[in-house]
Amino acid sequence: MARKKTAYTCQRCGAISSKWLGQCPDCHEWNCLEETIVETTPSPRQQSRFTGYTGTQATVYSLGTVTAQEESRTHTGLTELDRVLGGGLVVGSVVLIGGDPGIGKSTLLLQTLATLSVENLTYSPLYVTGEESPQQVSLRASRLGLNVSNVKLLTETQVERIIEQARIEQPHIMVIDSIQTIYTEMLQSAAGSVAQVRESAAQLVRFAKQTNTTVFLVGHVTKEGALAGPRVLEHMVDTVLYFEGDTSSRFRVLRAFKNRFGAVNELGVFAMTDRGLKEVNNPSAIFLSRHEEQVSGSVIMVTREGSRPLLVEVQALVDESHMPNPRRVTLGLDHNRLAMLLAVLHRHGGVVTYDQDVFVNVVGGVRINETGADLAVILAVLSSLRNIALPRELVVFGEVGLAGEIRPVPNGVERLKEAAKHGFKRAIVPKANMPKENIPELEIIPVMRLVDALHSI
Repeated sequence: MARKKTAYTCQRCGAISSKWLGQCPDCHEWNCLEETIVETTPSPRQQSRFTGYTGTQATVYSLGTVTAQEESRTHTGLTELDRVLGGGLVVGSVVLIGGDPGIGKSTLLLQTLATLSVENLTYSPLYVTGEESPQQVSLRASRLGLNVSNVKLLTETQVERIIEQARIEQPHIMVIDSIQTIYTEMLQSAAGSVAQVRESAAQLVRFAKQTNTTVFLVGHVTKEGALAGPRVLEHMVDTVLYFEGDTSSRFRVLRAFKNRFGAVNELGVFAMTDRGLKEVNNPSAIFLSRHEEQVSGSVIMVTREGSRPLLVEVQALVDESHMPNPRRVTLGLDHNRLAMLLAVLHRHGGVVTYDQDVFVNVVGGVRINETGADLAVILAVLSSLRNIALPRELVVFGEVGLAGEIRPVPNGVERLKEAAKHGFKRAIVPKANMPKENIPELEIIPVMRLVDALHSI
């Protein structure tokens, strides 16, 4: 039998110290060491982790002799979820989905299991909950109008019992809601601690790979928005999804931050209704606020999230500052990049903003991480500063360099086609993104320098 001793585990990075310290020596976070009981000798189950999934000796392959096969996928019945997953569920994959409380994680997964069980009667789903009673889950399914007659339900928090029941039921897909409530009898620390989350997830990942079961893990998030528990949790799983959005808004955005079977930063958009989450097939429509009349400080740009081009509205408000240091506020954009763009506008465009407060916002709560929004931000700032409304049928995109050049962005033709599909008539784009063939009913204005873009509006 393994002997046990007391140690102190960092709740952020999982580092173990023999004594309590105010600051973790590895990640340098303060007040994050908690007392736990660890085993000094690995148990037989732990030892099997080092000899492969089946306990047999590992085999070395020549990579050239391994045949590459296309992963078979199962459609969930929700097009937006399939898009984020890379085309559907992969057999034996482990998906971690996180988000704020009440954002819709449990609702989405319960809808997915109900849809799969109805469309394929031979498909066996298992919903494991450690947070709710069977009556609560049944009440939610009834409120959403879901047919869950073929969905199996298990209320358990011990991972060994969960895996034992799963081997008996042999489900094709299993949902664990949530990983922070699951614990293993091998450790004496409380559920939700770094050691418990790490070991419980490791056992579930091994089970998924051994039995070719698709496993969904629901994860809590911290107040900073990161997944609670050790960072290694995100490395262990195949896919990491984040549910984004304000609970006061009906729209939800599901984004892929890691995907071994598809593209990262892929985006799925849902609308929360009284009947659950509904797919938004045309996300550009919700990010565009069509004004009844032309207003200054507003410009439409085409961004790209994963494999999907999206039209979003960038708004700017420039006002005289009465403080020694004018304010620079951004929502949905990088704050430091705004300061750089204002400097480029002054140096290469001759437009002074050092005595102005500048506020920039991306409508709809979407966050733009690419540099293709540079030209849109500059034109929105200029429009607000001079109180000149830009044409409603105008769309722009392009990266602005420090020398005032307009650099191309990826997939320019797809962005232009998306703009034309929504009825836009003019587009200001980098010259290198000029398509070889004309796009019907769309006038394209290529620019190479910032001054060219300023003169074209």
